[in-house]
Parts: sequence; structure tokens; C-alpha cells
Amino acid sequence: MDMPKHIARRNHRGPARGFTLIEMLIVVAIGAILAAVAVPNYRDYLVRGALVEATGALSDARTRLEQFYADNRTYAGGGTGGCGITIANTERFTMTCAPQNAGQAYLITATGSGGGTNGFSYTINQQNTRTTVSWGAGWGTVPAAGATRWLIKKE
Repeated sequence: MDMPKHIARRNHRGPARGFTLIEMLIVVAIGAILAAVAVPNYRDYLVRGALVEATGALSDARTRLEQFYADNRTYAGGGTGGCGITIANTERFTMTCAPQNAGQAYLITATGSGGGTNGFSYTINQQNTRTTVSWGAGWGTVPAAGATRWLIKKE
């Protein structure tokens, strides 16, 4: 005896649609692995971008101090920390300037003050000697060979 068509259709399954639980777990696992690799690299990328802010501000301050020296024959004056110019802090770095050698030398320092830059410190002096004093947490210690230049990425 044949079944009526409307009953036969209810018992017949067509092709399965959707995803199985295993397929969904595989997709989630792949996404987690990609995120575990990408997120730390992205954070380092953001910090490296912020470090350019410090090195740019140091270079600018050095140029302005050299112009001041050309006019006054001294680096000392009424600006930031006794230097002849005022050096404004940046968004993520605190800038300081200290005249040395009775106003014939100086040391400008940029110290990280937020936005992932805590622990970073860079300096420049009248001889254009650029120094990386320290790095932030998670970047390790400053390599001895790199201390006489500005390091803005992990080595």
C-alpha cells in the first residue's frame, strides 16, 4: 500500500542545512589562534607609533635650542628646566631639559607618561647624541649596542 504524498514528504529528509557543532568549534578555534597572534603585534604597532612622537619632539627641541644658542651663545635661559626654550609635553611623553656645563651643553629627555609608553625614555644632547635610556615593560632590556641611538622597535 502506498502512502499518500503529503505523509511521505514529512518522512523524507532533504539535504542538511546549517553547520554542525564541530564545524563551529573549528571556526572559533581558528579565530582564537589568529587573535592570539594579531593582538600583541597590534599593541606593539601602536606603541611604535607613539615612540615616533617622542623622537620627533626631541629632534624639534634640539633644532630650536641650536637656534637659541646661535642668537645667545648659551643654551641656558628661562624656558623648560632652565634651557633657553620652552619644550611642551606631548600627549604620551613628558619632556625635560637640563642645561649643563654653564649653559654650553644640554640634555633633553622624553619620558613616557601614558598610552602604553610608560617605561620608555629617550635623550638627545647638543652633539646630537641620541640615546635610548629604557624601554617599557614587555620590551625587554635595551641592547647595549643600541643604547647610542633611538630604538623604536624590538630587536
